[in-house]
Amino acid sequence: MRVMEDGRDKTAWRNAWLVRPRCRGAPPRHRGGGRRMDMRRRRLNTLGLAVAGAAIAPCVRAQGRADAANYPSRPIRMLIPFAVGGGTDIVGREIAHQMTLAWHQSVVVENRAGGNSTIGLEMAAKSEPDGYTLTMMTASATVNVTLQGHKQPYNLLTDFAPISQITSQPYVLVVNPDLPVRSVKDLIALARARRARPVTYGSSGIGGLSHLSGALFSSLAEIPLTHVPYKGGSPAMTDVASGQIDMLFSTRLQADVLIKAGRLRPLAVTTERRSPASPDLPTMQEAGVPGYNVAGWYGLLAPARTPRSIVDKLNREVVRIVALPEVATRMAADGSEPTSSSPDAFRAHIRAEVERWRALIKKMGIPTE
Repeated sequence: MRVMEDGRDKTAWRNAWLVRPRCRGAPPRHRGGGRRMDMRRRRLNTLGLAVAGAAIAPCVRAQGRADAANYPSRPIRMLIPFAVGGGTDIVGREIAHQMTLAWHQSVVVENRAGGNSTIGLEMAAKSEPDGYTLTMMTASATVNVTLQGHKQPYNLLTDFAPISQITSQPYVLVVNPDLPVRSVKDLIALARARRARPVTYGSSGIGGLSHLSGALFSSLAEIPLTHVPYKGGSPAMTDVASGQIDMLFSTRLQADVLIKAGRLRPLAVTTERRSPASPDLPTMQEAGVPGYNVAGWYGLLAPARTPRSIVDKLNREVVRIVALPEVATRMAADGSEPTSSSPDAFRAHIRAEVERWRALIKKMGIPTE
């Protein structure tokens, strides 16, 4: 150790002097060696930051564990971006109810309908990322990314922390009973033969999954179909049953009454596997359309930057809830099948759905924004 005349450690004194803040406007120290001194100061500062970071990291991890251990310590708000009574509302309220029972903290459902889920999702995206605001989402949100474009007030891929998928829901292809078809292959043959008056299909509106289901059918089967958009699935269903249009991709819940009454004829389900609710109906792939797969689904999101420890705790709770037999029974009333996924798998699923629908929308020339 090099000691100064007054007994101080010369090296320690010099290092402290080098990192001491300098007043604005003061002349640089050691004018002759300014560059060397600046480099030395940078090295010392870098070393200090590294030491500080190493000391802080365990504290951050410990804080994350503490956040999860104490969560939830107050009521949670769950946003439903659709009206009361719809499928998302039914499933979201069941998840909220089960969380309330398990955690002894109220999970308060708040319906914020509008903009095909945009209003509710925007509210969630702009909420505090503390785990006390959650939102349900549906597959249609992945379509909106392309349809709404720059008008969308959030970025679905970066402004949310995915928690888990919750349901999967097949659509069913139904036709008017007077249409001379008994299978999907019959329908394809009819569409190719009726070029002067193309087969018509209804939907709940431009860009909805019922619309894109028909567009995908047209694309993969290479047949001409004429799209007829409605303001909702019910009027479209009524017009198929009355013969005003030929076919419709509908949820089983909406179509079930008319199917049982013989006013609609089901031909296939849209998912890769047969539906437990309709085991006798083939899938579109089994019926002759390779590569066809459309599923409606619901999932749960938190705002981006929600601590991962809290996201993981929410994920574990959702996985537990959807495995409950009574929950599966209630979801079946909506025509849904319970499912779950890890946060990372759900994020990848959302991204894949965005890209898939973007490609179809572009290929079919569906108008956006």
